[in-house]
Amino acid sequence: MKHTELVIVRDYLNKPEAEMAQGALQAAGVRSMIRADDAGGNEPNLWMGGVKLLVRAEDAARAAEVLGRAK
Repeated sequence: MKHTELVIVRDYLNKPEAEMAQGALQAAGVRSMIRADDAGGNEPNLWMGGVKLLVRAEDAARAAEVLGRAK
């Protein structure tokens, strides 16, 4: 199985903002995932560390382009 490197393309203050950005990436055909240390959504107050939006390393430039337009 090939290991795929994931990179953080943006940090957000909360999960809804990250989910909107993830939607923009999905519409552009870029797969992504959200990483938030919030106990699986059970402890949203733990977002204090930020919410990360990750993509495959090879998709990072395209994701930055899409998210740059989405600001």
